[in-house]
Amino acid sequence: MTDKLIFESFSSGSCGNCYYLGNGTDGILIDAGVSLRRLKKYLADMGLSYDSFSCVLVTHAHLDHIRHLGAFCKRLSKPVYTTAEIHDTLSRHSFTMDHIGPCRRDLEVGVWTAIRPEISVRPFIVPHDANQTVGYSVDFGGYKFVIMTDIGRMTDEAVSLAREARTVVIESNYDIDMLMSGPYPHELKMRICEGCGHLSNDECASALKRIVNATVENVFLCHRSENNNTSKLAYDCARAALVEIGMGDVSLRVLPREYPSPEFVLMDKSAV
Repeated sequence: MTDKLIFESFSSGSCGNCYYLGNGTDGILIDAGVSLRRLKKYLADMGLSYDSFSCVLVTHAHLDHIRHLGAFCKRLSKPVYTTAEIHDTLSRHSFTMDHIGPCRRDLEVGVWTAIRPEISVRPFIVPHDANQTVGYSVDFGGYKFVIMTDIGRMTDEAVSLAREARTVVIESNYDIDMLMSGPYPHELKMRICEGCGHLSNDECASALKRIVNATVENVFLCHRSENNNTSKLAYDCARAALVEIGMGDVSLRVLPREYPSPEFVLMDKSAV
């Protein structure tokens, strides 16, 4: 069992998505929406380097999640894990097709796969308007972590996996009133809110009422819209839901969109 576990979001939103989960000497990246230059700086700010992660997990092939994946493959040659269906899409995508092949590692939906001695992952399907989109349940040395971003509606499977986790990263993308009164074309508004786009603050809050129990210690709200939400609206909606179910003491944070979050130590047994 690992003694220390660190989580940091390097970017979370339509401008780019990339997250680090690791113990400082080994770890994973989830998505590749920031450049190598930015990634190197952000890792250095944590006292880490490219050697501090072993592989990349990909949630889906939308550009804000894979814009720099081709460069990651070309320069770093680290394994890229995702489902065969998403990999097939990456093999045809202009941003990844030239470099993804040697890094390709296929995962099976619903199956736990050991990708490192201490790290196992289980992808699960989430509704979104990509060819296929997955969330991940991660077991890092016995510590359970779940991330579900770009999820148009909550599923029973996602809830069940999140209830087993100590840390949950969940989308809280838009405020419905801001979206509907805002300048987006009607078709785009419908794409966002009709079940295969993104999760609203209210839908996230409703999901948290089903998810959060005595096991869950941390909730991070991710992929907030720049135009249709605010950090305060997302936070207040989620916090009210937690208070309603008697879990108001659970740690709740909204991840920044365009810059790194603080470094969160999810567990540190050496400090006990």
